[in-house]
Amino acid sequence: MKPRQQHNKIDCRPVREVLSRVSGKWTVLIVNRLSGGPMRFSELKRDIGEISQKMLTSTLRDLEYDGFVQRKVTPTIPPRVDYELTELGLDLLEPLDALGRWAVANRERVEAARQRCTAAGQGR
Repeated sequence: MKPRQQHNKIDCRPVREVLSRVSGKWTVLIVNRLSGGPMRFSELKRDIGEISQKMLTSTLRDLEYDGFVQRKVTPTIPPRVDYELTELGLDLLEPLDALGRWAVANRERVEAARQRCTAAGQGR
């Protein structure tokens, strides 16, 4: 086992506040989809699949409120609404990508730990 790396102590409140917003599965999926450029609501809904219209609307509003996504309305009939990442949203891609790579690289280790706990009667 590697020795623990010493980390600088940080104020947990801002970390908790930001992570509470960006750690949700829908947030990660939406940000990932918008990394390719602007998308309409219906495109996001179709692309993500299992998300409800209510949850997509709510998550997009939260992302807009926090400055990760901007909403652009084109005055046509019917109105066209596109969502795209802001500069802050684009900055979020790097840590999300790193976390995704880590998850893929360590999936088997996590699964092995789960199996050990289950075998020892410590499973959920």
